[in-house]
Amino acid sequence: MSVRRGHEPWLSFAQSEPKTPAQIQIRLAGDKRKHYEGRVEVNYNGEWGTVCDDDFDISAAHVVCRELGYLGAVAWYPSAKYGKGEGHIWLDNVHCTGREASLADCLSNGFGVSDCRHTEDVGVVCTQKRIPGFHFISTSSNDVETLDVRVEDVRIRATFSQRKRIPITEGFVEVKDAGKWRQICDEWWSPMNSRIVCGMHGFPGEKGFNTRSYRLLSARRKKNYWGFSVNCTGNEAHLSTCRMGKHRLMGNSTCARGMPVVVSCVPGRLFAPSQSLGFRKAYRPEQPLVRLRGGGNLGEGRVEVLKGGVWGTVCDDNWDLRAATVVCRELGFGTAKEALTGARLGQGMGPVHMNEVECSGFEKSLTECYFNRDALGCSHEEDAAVRCNVPAMSLRSRLRLSGGRNPYEGRVEVLVERNGSMVWGTVCSENWGMIEAMVVCRQLGLGFASHAFQETWYWPGDVSADSVVMSGVRCSGTEMSLAQCLHHGKHLSCPKGGGRFAAGVSCSDGAPDLVLNAELVEHTTYLEDRPMYMLQCAHEENCLASSAAMADTSSYRRLLRFSSQIHNNGRADFRPKAGQHAWIWHECHRRHYHSMEVFTHYDLLSLNGTRVAEGHKASFCLEDTECDEGIPKRYACANFGQQGITVGCWDTYRHDIDCQWIDVTDVKPGDYIFQVVINPNYEVAESDYTNNIMRCQCRYDGYRIWTYNCHTGGSRSSDVNEFPGIMTNQLQRR
Repeated sequence: MSVRRGHEPWLSFAQSEPKTPAQIQIRLAGDKRKHYEGRVEVNYNGEWGTVCDDDFDISAAHVVCRELGYLGAVAWYPSAKYGKGEGHIWLDNVHCTGREASLADCLSNGFGVSDCRHTEDVGVVCTQKRIPGFHFISTSSNDVETLDVRVEDVRIRATFSQRKRIPITEGFVEVKDAGKWRQICDEWWSPMNSRIVCGMHGFPGEKGFNTRSYRLLSARRKKNYWGFSVNCTGNEAHLSTCRMGKHRLMGNSTCARGMPVVVSCVPGRLFAPSQSLGFRKAYRPEQPLVRLRGGGNLGEGRVEVLKGGVWGTVCDDNWDLRAATVVCRELGFGTAKEALTGARLGQGMGPVHMNEVECSGFEKSLTECYFNRDALGCSHEEDAAVRCNVPAMSLRSRLRLSGGRNPYEGRVEVLVERNGSMVWGTVCSENWGMIEAMVVCRQLGLGFASHAFQETWYWPGDVSADSVVMSGVRCSGTEMSLAQCLHHGKHLSCPKGGGRFAAGVSCSDGAPDLVLNAELVEHTTYLEDRPMYMLQCAHEENCLASSAAMADTSSYRRLLRFSSQIHNNGRADFRPKAGQHAWIWHECHRRHYHSMEVFTHYDLLSLNGTRVAEGHKASFCLEDTECDEGIPKRYACANFGQQGITVGCWDTYRHDIDCQWIDVTDVKPGDYIFQVVINPNYEVAESDYTNNIMRCQCRYDGYRIWTYNCHTGGSRSSDVNEFPGIMTNQLQRR
C-alpha cells in the first residue's frame, strides 16, 4: 500500500559567483533516512524538477553535494531509490568533471531536454561534514540576492550564571556566520523553531522562560544580528531543513520590536536534575512502550516496541528521519541524526510488530503513528534503528585512553581534583572487567568494549599520570560515565598500584550478541535415568551434583536433558576470550579443546529463586553448526580449528551430548524455574547481556517433567497490557 508523500523543505546552497547565467537551486528530497541524502531536485525558472540518472556518475554527485554545502559525495543511486519525483526532469545526460561550482556548469542536453521518466530520478548520499562558511539561500524563492548569507553552526549560549550547568538547557540562540557568532531577531521566531533547536541539541522539547531577565540582559550587550529569519514546521530533524525568510538587518542595527532569540529546553529523564530522587524511588516508573537495544553509544539502538506484553522490532520499510525523531523524543533525547535500516545495529528476536510506519512528527510515541498491519513478510534482516542527538554532557573531557596503538585502545586515565587542582591518574585494575570497560567505551563515544585489561605494561601512558586516582570500581553497565559507577572515595585501596598494572580497554564499533532459542529448549526437555558407570567423564568435568561423589557405580543419576541453540545476532563474531595457546585439551572425551571453561550455566531454581540443582557447560567447542542463507561457516573445531560463532550463525548443543543437562537426582517433586545463562561471567563483550538469560516454568512429579512458558530475558514486559493504539492505528489512505 503506497503512501503519498510531499517534498520535505530543504535549505539549498549555491556559490556566490556562478559560472553560467542559469541560476538554480538544489535540494535533497524523497524518502530520506538521513538529512544528507535524497533525490536530487533542481529549481529552475521557479519550478522544482528532478535529474535523470543517464550518464550520471560520482563526479556529478560530488558537484551536487558541494553545491549543497557538504565536502563531497559518498555514493549515488539510480532508478528513483528515494522515490519518484514530480514535475519537469530538468537535466539529462549530465557530464561533470567534478570541479564545477554548480550542476548548471556541467555539460548536459540542456534544461528541460530529456527522454527520461521519473523512474530514472537520481539520488545522492553526501558526507556528513559541511564546508565551513557555505552559502544558504531560501527554498521559498529563487532570489539570488541572498547568496551572501553564510551559516556554519548553531549553538545555545548560556548566560554567565548558567554556564556551569550540565547540560546547558537555556540561553541565546546564535548562528555562526562567516566565522562570527550572531544573534537572531525574535520578531518572526516561533515555538516550532525553538522545538527544532532544542531537538538538535539533544532535548525532547521546549518550555517557557523569564523573558524580562533576558530582555534586561540583552539591553546591556552589544548585538550583532543575523540577517535572516527561520520558519520551521516543527517536525524537521535539523534547522537546515527549515525554510528561511529574508529579513536583512544592516550591520549591527537593532531588532526594532524584539530582542535576540532565547530558547529553554526540557531535558530528558536521563539528563534531568535529580532533586526529586526520593519520588523516583517511591513510585514505580511507567512501563515504556518503546526501547533501544544493541547500540554501543548513548541514544542509539535497534527500535523495539511492546505489544501484548511481548517486545518486537520495527520493519525498515518507509523508515525515515521523521519516525526516528518521534522515537528519539519519546525516549528523552533530541531529534534523530540517522534513521538506520537493514539491521545496522543488530537483529532482534521474536515478532516484527510494525511495518511501513508513517509519522507526522508530532506524536508522543511511535505507537501512535500509522503503520500497515497487513504488510507481512519482514525478516529481522530489516530491523529499523536510530541514532539520536544527545545533550553535550562533557563526559569525554574527564576520561582518556593513553598509550594505545590507535584511538580505540589504551590505558584508562581519569581527571580528578587533588589538593585544589585537576590531575590525571590511572584506575586500579583489581576486579576490573568487561562491564567496567563497556562504560569507558560508551563514555568516550567509542562503541563497545572488546577487551578489558588488568595489565597495561605494553601501553606506556603519560608517566605523570601513573598514580592511581580511582579504585574499587564496580559498574552495573548502565552508567553514562565511570564516575557514576560505585568506587572508593578519597581512601584508595590498590595493592598492585597503577603504572603497568593500571586498567585498560580496547573498544570496537560492533559487538556480538548471543541469544538462546527458547522455543527449542521448551520442545526438547526430558528426563533420563543414566547409570553412574556411563558418567565417569562427565563426573570428572563436574557436570553432576555433589552427591555423585559418593554414588555407587551401579546406581543411576536422573538427568534433565535438553538441546540448546545459541544464535549470534550481533554485528561481530563471538570469539573466546583466550587464544588457542590457552585452550585446554580434556583427556577424558578426547574430542575437543575447551576454549571457555564456563560458557553456560544451567540451574533449577525454587519459585523464590533458591538454587536446588545446577549444571554447567564448558564450551566443548564453539563453532558454526548452521547459518542463515548466504552466510558461510567460518569456525569449526575439527583439527584444532578456530573457534567462534559467526554473525548470522548458531552453535547447537544436542540433548544427547555429555553435560547438556542438569542432575536432578536429589530434587523433590514440585514447581520450579529452569534457567540457562550464556556467557555468565561476561568474559566476552556483547552488545546486549539482558538476552543472555532464559527462564522456563517447570513442574516435576517425581517421574515426569513439564517445561513451559520459556522466554529469553528482555523479551517480555513486566506488565502484559497491550498498548492501546497499535491495534487501531493501521495505515490508511490519506
